[in-house]
Amino acid sequence: MHLAKLTSFFLIGVLCLACSGKRPADADNVAATASRPAITFNADSALNLVREQCDFGPRVPGTQAHELCLQWIMDRAAQVGAEVTTQKGVVTAFNGVPLNITNVMASFLPQKQQRILLLAHYDSRPWADNDPNRDNRKKPVMGANDGASGVAVMLELARALQGSDLPVGIDMLFVDAEDYGDAGDDASWALGTQFWAGSDLAKDYHPMHAILLDMVGATGAQFGFEYFSMQYAATTASAVWDAAASAGYSAYFVRKPSGAITDDHVTLCRAGIPCIDIIDLRGSGFFPQWHTVDDTIQVIDPATLKAVGQSLVAFITSLN
Repeated sequence: MHLAKLTSFFLIGVLCLACSGKRPADADNVAATASRPAITFNADSALNLVREQCDFGPRVPGTQAHELCLQWIMDRAAQVGAEVTTQKGVVTAFNGVPLNITNVMASFLPQKQQRILLLAHYDSRPWADNDPNRDNRKKPVMGANDGASGVAVMLELARALQGSDLPVGIDMLFVDAEDYGDAGDDASWALGTQFWAGSDLAKDYHPMHAILLDMVGATGAQFGFEYFSMQYAATTASAVWDAAASAGYSAYFVRKPSGAITDDHVTLCRAGIPCIDIIDLRGSGFFPQWHTVDDTIQVIDPATLKAVGQSLVAFITSLN
């Protein structure tokens, strides 16, 4: 993903939406939520899931580490009761390189008609092109935060929710080849999501909410209202940020604009699936180790993983 070149002219509209998020509670919804047992997202478990992905090495498409991680995701999802399916294909990178890709869908409670979609990319960037050391810029990125953190939060969330009487079904999409893009070409990013969104799998698929998790584990993370998220799915954004506040994580989920990001969610939005991006954007850039060789397990803070995971628990269990 990369920052899109857009101005902040949407500031006033976003702030108005942010302020209008609180609504009177529906008594039936409150009673239903209160009757469900408390669900705890385990941050230490999520941290270990990040570490296990990093132990494979950089998950660049076409490498053994990528294939090992792919199998690991499928195994982990199956262990917590998911119905796992894969979508394989070939896409062409901006530099003409053909990439064999695999997207993974893990579905929970498939009998439920009302569904939400969570997604994250599991590949990591082939080049540390943002590294301050020029000697590192042709080395692959480990992607502890940029990729592995979102995957870890989804898998730990699945484990935490296993066996719960949820009001909706959940689909978790682990997408490939997000980070093989060129900074000068918006269409060169999110290749796995483009492949999925353009296939029959996305036809007639209309989840209640769709949420992308990207870079959700670093120390000092700030999750604001991303531009395209607010343009296409402001209601979802407001509800998620309300849930985060109710769970005690408003210090992470801040109610202010955070800029425009070219990421997987844009592809879904334009394909008719409104989607928000929970992404760490601070001021005019991402976390300091973004697209460098230092995006390793050391940048991950369990408290950030907890904030995101527990906020999603609060959001999902509030639905009816």
